[in-house]
Amino acid sequence: MKLAYIGSVIVALPGAAWAEICDKERPNWDGTDVTAIGEAFTLFTTPVALVVLAFTIIALRFRNQWMGLGAVLGWTGFIALITTADPTGTRNLAIAEGCIGSPTLFIAVVAAICVGTVIYTKPRNADD
Repeated sequence: MKLAYIGSVIVALPGAAWAEICDKERPNWDGTDVTAIGEAFTLFTTPVALVVLAFTIIALRFRNQWMGLGAVLGWTGFIALITTADPTGTRNLAIAEGCIGSPTLFIAVVAAICVGTVIYTKPRNADD
């Protein structure tokens, strides 16, 4: 009897902790699970992503390889910040709760942007 009671208390504890995590991570969360598309949209609309995206567009417009390198490094730093800068592990708890989606789609799109930037801004040959 006591074992079942202790087990039910242990199972119930993370739910209360997760609810507090979602209040901190996404204060306006409506309770529905965030998909990869929703998370990608959320990450692309952050101020850091918008600044790096504008820098990438400028690098592509002027076809400047050094600006392109700076844009790729900016995207790399932003992804590193998203994926590794969580020493407490609250992001994983928020993903398990559903208030934060998987950043995989965002990372794939950013990787495609970076590859395209590097290819487009590479030095041209004199024959081209």
